[in-house]
Order: sequence, then C-alpha cells, then structure tokens
Amino acid sequence: MADYTFFTNPMSRGQIARWALHEVGADYATVIVAYDQPRPPALLAANAMGKLPTLIHHTAGGDYPLAEGAAICAYLAQTEGDGALAPTAQERAAYYRWLFFAAGPVEQAITARSMGFEPTERQQMSAGFGSYDRVVDCLAGHFAASDFVCGARFTMADVYVGSQVLWGLAFGTLPDHPAFAAYAARLVERPAYAAAKAIDDSLIRESATT
Repeated sequence: MADYTFFTNPMSRGQIARWALHEVGADYATVIVAYDQPRPPALLAANAMGKLPTLIHHTAGGDYPLAEGAAICAYLAQTEGDGALAPTAQERAAYYRWLFFAAGPVEQAITARSMGFEPTERQQMSAGFGSYDRVVDCLAGHFAASDFVCGARFTMADVYVGSQVLWGLAFGTLPDHPAFAAYAARLVERPAYAAAKAIDDSLIRESATT
C-alpha cells in the first residue's frame, strides 16, 4: 500500500495537494473522484464534507485523514522528507502569516467578488478580508519585495500561496500585476510543479475525450 491515498479531481484544488506531494517525494495512490458520481464511501469516511483534495496518511500507528489545502501543505512539509520545505525558526512568522492569509482573506476576497459581493466601507470592518483591493495590494506588495513567501527561499507555503496566484492569473481572479507575474514565473520552474501539472493536465485531456 502507498503511504498516502489521494482523493482528487484534476479540475479541483487537488492540483495543490499533488504539487505538494511531489515536492516532498511522497509515495501516494490516486483516487479520481468524478463530479457527476456519488462520493466514494472511503472519502466520506475520511472527510464528511466529501471535499477535494483529501489525503489519508497510512502509518504503522494508524490512518490519519487530512483535508484543506493549506493544512495538507503544512503537514507534508513537517512529515515527509528531511523537512527542507518546512520553515526555519526565522521563517515561521512569514510562513504561517501568508499561508493563512491565502487560505483566509485571499480565498474569501476572490470568492466574494466572483459572487458579486463588494462590501461597503462599513462592512469591510466586519468582513475578514476587508476588501478585494486591499487583499490584492497586500499580497502584491509582499511579492514586490520578496521572491518567495519567506524571502529568498522556496518553502511549502509557496505551494499553497503560489497556487492561488497561478490560478488567479490563469482565470483572471487576480489582476496581472508585475509582482504576481514574476512570482509565477519563478514557481513554474520547479520540477515538482511541472511533474504534478503534467499529470493533472493529462487527466483533464483524457476526461475531455471520454
């Protein structure tokens, strides 16, 4: 049995988890979950919401289910390999700040705008993301000054944050800001990114012909 069972669909946030799995060289078995079919019982047992991606880590001490892209990235960085993609003591503040910023305000701001919700100035005081423009300016400002989330070094936080940027540029949910474009160009040079993306792109092509 592989170390991980990976429930995903190539047209989902599962692309984030696959990239993370490749960055740490994890041994995993893929279970493709079709959107037009009922969720597999094993997936629902691991994640009652049936969300993708979901991982199950099979260990001698038992099976450990994992969900939520940011959590999967952080777990793999700490658990697999030599921990080279986990943050050093000096990097932890930036690592966790921007990992959770992408999972929280960035995700919320993009979703709100896509659904036509633009908070008023008063509502921005209560909305966790403030406003779309404030989120974009904050994120772009960081990458205008830093090559990666933690500065000059790529860490696992870049898999999650970078996926948000790459997706945003590809589908227009983030503006074509020079800082985002430069960051994206650095990310796509990662061999693990290319390998994981090739798998998902191949699966997407296969599904289009069936």
